[in-house]
Amino acid sequence: MGETEATLPNISLQGKKMAYQKVNADQRAPGHSQYLDNDDLQATALDLEWDMEKELEESGFDQFQLDSAENQNLGHSETIDLDLDSIQPATSPKGRFQRLQEESDYITHYTRSAPKSNRCNFCHLLKILCIATILFIFGILIGYYVHTNCPSDTPSSGTVDPQLYQEILKTIQAEDIKKSFRNLVQLYKSEDDMEISKKIKTQWTSLGLEDVQFVNYSVLLNLPDPSPSTVTLSSSGQCFHPNGQPCSEEARKDSSQDLLYSYAAYSARGILKAEVIDVSYGMADDLKRIRKIKNVTNQIALLKLGKLPLLYKLSLLEKAGFGGVLLYIDPCDLPKTVNPSHDTFMVSLNPGGDPSTPGYPSVDGSFRQSRSNLTSLLVQPISASLVAKLISSPKAGTKNDACSPLELPNNEVRVISMQVQTVTKLKTVTNVVGYVMGLTSPDRYIIVGSHHHTAHSYNGQEWASSTAIITAFIRALMSKVKRGWRPDRTIVFCSWGGTAFGNIGSYEWGEDFKKVLQKNVVAYISIHSPLRGNSSLHPVASPSLQQLVVEKNNFNCTRRAQCPETNISSIQIQGDADYFINHLGVPIVQFAYEDIKALEGPSFLSEALFSTRATKIEEMDPSFNLHETITKLSGEVILQIANEPVLPFNAIDIALEVQNNLKGDQPNTHQLLAMASRLRESAELFQSDEMRPANDPKERASNRIRMLNDILQDMEKSFLVKQAPPGFYRNILYHLDEKTSRFSILVEAWEHCKPLASNETLQEALSEVLNSINSAQVYFKAGLDVFRSVLNGKN
Repeated sequence: MGETEATLPNISLQGKKMAYQKVNADQRAPGHSQYLDNDDLQATALDLEWDMEKELEESGFDQFQLDSAENQNLGHSETIDLDLDSIQPATSPKGRFQRLQEESDYITHYTRSAPKSNRCNFCHLLKILCIATILFIFGILIGYYVHTNCPSDTPSSGTVDPQLYQEILKTIQAEDIKKSFRNLVQLYKSEDDMEISKKIKTQWTSLGLEDVQFVNYSVLLNLPDPSPSTVTLSSSGQCFHPNGQPCSEEARKDSSQDLLYSYAAYSARGILKAEVIDVSYGMADDLKRIRKIKNVTNQIALLKLGKLPLLYKLSLLEKAGFGGVLLYIDPCDLPKTVNPSHDTFMVSLNPGGDPSTPGYPSVDGSFRQSRSNLTSLLVQPISASLVAKLISSPKAGTKNDACSPLELPNNEVRVISMQVQTVTKLKTVTNVVGYVMGLTSPDRYIIVGSHHHTAHSYNGQEWASSTAIITAFIRALMSKVKRGWRPDRTIVFCSWGGTAFGNIGSYEWGEDFKKVLQKNVVAYISIHSPLRGNSSLHPVASPSLQQLVVEKNNFNCTRRAQCPETNISSIQIQGDADYFINHLGVPIVQFAYEDIKALEGPSFLSEALFSTRATKIEEMDPSFNLHETITKLSGEVILQIANEPVLPFNAIDIALEVQNNLKGDQPNTHQLLAMASRLRESAELFQSDEMRPANDPKERASNRIRMLNDILQDMEKSFLVKQAPPGFYRNILYHLDEKTSRFSILVEAWEHCKPLASNETLQEALSEVLNSINSAQVYFKAGLDVFRSVLNGKN
C-alpha cells in the first residue's frame, strides 16, 4: 500500500487540487484578459466615455484637468481592475457630436462663468473634441487587444452553448470504438491484470487526461483451486464437472478454464454428502412448503437463480438449516436464442469490498479479519445439462415448442456428494483514476466508472466494451479541452479492478476517500456492461435524473429517425455503482442495450458471470453503432451535469416516486401516505420558488446557485436506511426490478411475515420508510427556510 499513499498528494481527490480548492466563477485575476469577453470590454470603454461627458457637464470645462484622465488607468489594459458583472453597457441618448450641434446652449448652460469671447468658446470646444477622440481611440485599442488575446471559437465557461455538447460528441465514431475494443481483448489472457491497467493508463494519459494514476489495494480474493469442483451421484458413482461433463482428464483439458472459473467466490469449502431438495427459486413460500414435508437440515438445495437477490435467498437457506446449494439457471428463463445447457458461470457471494476489512479501506496497517468464506453453505454453480442428469426427468427440456422447467419430483430421492474447492489469497487490485479539472466548481465531481479485467477471475469480455466506450468519450472531451474549454465541474474517470469479486476496487476507493466523496460527488455515470443484447435500450436512472435521461433518449431517437418507447426506471443493477448508490446516496445513470426477451424473464439473472467471448459481442453489434450510441448518450448526460449552472435534478420526481411506491393495497401505510403528501408539497414549493428562478438567466442570482446545487446533490441521501436485507439496496428509492413498484424492504417484510406470527419485521421496515420520507421533507423545508432567511437579510 505504499504506492497508494504516495499517490495521495498528486490525486486531485486528496484535497490539494480538487477537494478543497474553491474558485469563484465571478472573479478573474487582473491581467488575465483572455477570459474577458470583447463586448464587455468595449461596453466598459463606452461607459467611461459617457461618464466623462457627465463629469464635464457637471464640473465646468474651465476647471477640468487633463491629468484626471490619467487616473482612469486607461493607458494599458492590464491595469484595468473591473467587476464586469456590475457594469452594464451604457448608451448615450445622442452621439457626442450630435448633441453639440443640436443644443446650442449646451456648453454655456453648465459653465459657472460666462464665456469671455467666441475664441475662448472655440478653445473649450476643441478641448472637448480632443478628449472624446482620445477616449474613442482607447476604446478601439482595448477592443482590439481583447480580440487578439481571447479565443473566439471557445465559449466562456458559465454560459451554456447549445452546440457545445454536439461539437464534442460528433467526433465519437463507431470505428474508433471497435478498434479500441479489439486492442483490449488481446490483453485479457495475461495472468497479471497490471498489463491491462498499464495499457489503460497509457492511453488515457496520451489523450491528455490529467494526473492519471494507479490506486492499488491489497485485498483478500477467493480464487478457484487448481482442481475443479465435482458432483458425484451416490446411486451410480458417476462423477461430473460443473459443466455436466464426466470427470475425466480429457474433459478437463478441453475446458480447463471454464471448469476452474465455474465457482462461487467466498463460498464455504469442503465435501458434503446429502439428499438434493428442489427449492425452485428459494422464495419464502417455496421454503415454507418444503419444510412442511421434509427435514432440510444439512441437506443440499437445488436452487434456480433469479427473481430475488442471490445473497438474500442464500440467507434464507442458511437460516433454514441447509448445508449446501447447487445453483443453476433454468433454460426456460432465458430467450430461446440462448442455449446455456453446458455453460458454466461464476457468482460472487461478497456484498462489496475487501471481506477482510469490512466498512473500512484496505490500507497499510488496517486490521484484517479472518473471513475466507462469507457463508456456511457450500455453494456450487452448475450447468442446466448437469441438473437434467441429476433429476433424470423426461419433463426436462423442450417439448412441442413449450419449455418445461427443470424440477425434481417430490417423491424421488437423489443423494449426491459435492466437493467445493477454492483458495483464498491476498492479491493487489488496481484502479486507474484520472480527471479533467473543473473551471468554476472544481470541488464538485461527476464520476464516470467502467471496469477492467481482473486476473484469476472469469474471462468474460464485456469489460472491453466498457473500457472502449469510456476511452472514446475521453478522446472526444480532451480534443475540446486542448482548445481551451473546460467543464464547470470536475469529471473523474475511473476504471475499477476486482469487480467480479464483489466490486472490490470501487468499494475500497470509496471507503478510502469517503469523507471527501460524501461532500463533493454530484453524480455517478455507470458504464458497467453496456451490451447485454441488441434489441432494446434499457436506461436506469435515479428518480431525480429520470427526466434528464428521457430528454436525451428522445433526442437520440430523433437523430436516428426512430423512437421506440423506452422504459426508464430506478432498479437494482450490477456493477460498481453499488457503493455510490448505497453508501453515498449519489444519483446515478446507466445506459445499456438488452435482449427484450431477457427483460421479460426473471430478474437478477445478471448475477451470473458467463465467459462471454469477444466474437459474441461483435455478433451482437458488428458495426459498433450500439457502442457509439451508448457513448454519446452517456457523454451528453455527463456534459450537462458537469456544465449546467443549475444541476439538472428534479425534486418533484423524487416525491412522485415515493407516492407511487405506496400505491395499491398495502397494509399499515396510512401514515406513510400522509408523510408522502407533505413531502410532495415541500418539493413542489422548492421547485417553484427556488429552481424555476434559478433556471431563468434573467432571474438567476449567482450567489444562490451554489446553495441550491448543494441541496440538489444531497436529495437522495435521506433515503439511505441503516440496514437492508442481504442483497437489497440500502437506498430505498430503487426497486428490486421493473415488475415491482413498491419499496423493496416493505415487500421483503410482508413476505417475511407470512410464515411468522409476529409482525415485528414489518413494523421495523415501516418505521425505516417513514423516517426516510420525513427526513426528505424536513430537508426540503430547511432548504426553503435558508433561502428565505438569506433573502430577508438582504432586504
